[in-house]
Amino acid sequence: MGWLRGNLHAHTTYSDGVKTPKELLAEYEALGYDFLAITDHEDLIGSSYWRALPRLSTRLLLFHGVELNYRGFDQHIGRVLGDREVLHVLNHPARYKLSIAETLERVRTIQRNGLALDAVEVTDTGHHRPLYASGEIPLVKVATDDAHRPMHFGRAWVEVDAPRERDAIIRAIRAGDFRLGFAPDAD
Repeated sequence: MGWLRGNLHAHTTYSDGVKTPKELLAEYEALGYDFLAITDHEDLIGSSYWRALPRLSTRLLLFHGVELNYRGFDQHIGRVLGDREVLHVLNHPARYKLSIAETLERVRTIQRNGLALDAVEVTDTGHHRPLYASGEIPLVKVATDDAHRPMHFGRAWVEVDAPRERDAIIRAIRAGDFRLGFAPDAD
């Protein structure tokens, strides 16, 4: 097996991204990525979103997903769908200017309300936010570029040493069997 590079958080014209799904896939193919999760905002997509994603043709391993709005407070949660596995990510705590204590409280609240979180982003639109890499946060730390616009594409990623299968990639991430990557200007 070789290392697979991917992004777990990207948006298209189905919500607030500027590229169609087909255009977004072409961008990540050109960057040499191996997998991509399209995670448009749940409150902006319609049923056509879920019908369109399976019809896309790409060399990338495509994850379908959605960015959930947590109802108790202003917080996005990424839901990345494998074939049988699901990965839930606490998205961009830096955007909400959360302290470690506030992040921990959100994690506990969300989990108490029945949503098991697997990971936390240590990035905000691909910019590395090392505060959230703290060992105090009991989740694996992932880097994403939260792609909305071309300036975001390729800023941050995860690399897994796993078979090229959606569930294997999710399991590797949950187990912490991956490494993070950041573009030189993403810090």
